[in-house]
Amino acid sequence: MDSGIKHILVVDDDTRLRSLLQRFLRESGFYVSTAKLAAEARALMEQYKFDLLIVDIMMPEESGLEFLSRLRRENNIPVIMLTAMGETEDRICGLESGADDYLPKPFEPKELVLRIKSILRRLPAEKNEVSECLNFGLCFYNMQTKELLTRQNEVIHITPVEQALLNVLGAKSGQVFSREKLAEILGAGQSPRSIDVQITRLRKKIEPDTKNPRYLQTVRGKGYMLLSMKE
Repeated sequence: MDSGIKHILVVDDDTRLRSLLQRFLRESGFYVSTAKLAAEARALMEQYKFDLLIVDIMMPEESGLEFLSRLRRENNIPVIMLTAMGETEDRICGLESGADDYLPKPFEPKELVLRIKSILRRLPAEKNEVSECLNFGLCFYNMQTKELLTRQNEVIHITPVEQALLNVLGAKSGQVFSREKLAEILGAGQSPRSIDVQITRLRKKIEPDTKNPRYLQTVRGKGYMLLSMKE
């Protein structure tokens, strides 16, 4: 695994389980998004790059197996199936449909984390290719020209420090940088406190809702990381 935080998508119609898994997996060092239905999961996958999916089999409208079958026509992302159906035939069916692992409910969360890490370790290392543009939905940042633009190509003013933050965080999307490390990289009299101020200002320019940031994320007790949408 590389040094970036892995992004996991949990797909389950059980609200309580989704919440518990999100909290536990975040505490275990992952970034986590959730969806209650297969259609919602597909919509999220069009926006974000995920490293692994955790999918329940018994869901309304479209089952986990149906979702997995459609997914495997074009995507080889690792998938762990979670289900109350623990019979051997059900496990075989899930694995034959393209699942990488299968965990019957109830399960021990620590075992799930171990299985996730085991699967991710087996993945080939990805090349660290820096995207020229960071997509924030209503605006985007060109890392070459250092311009923040609206979808109508209107320039949004950002300071040199804000440009530096976007370039540093954008070059390692999904990787956490501590406030101290960012202050060290940016130099010019920056401090951990000034980094917090710069992050707050930058969020006002790229986030639709600064109280619930989607792109410039705070990782509690660790620092900040940047996530951008797919083009």
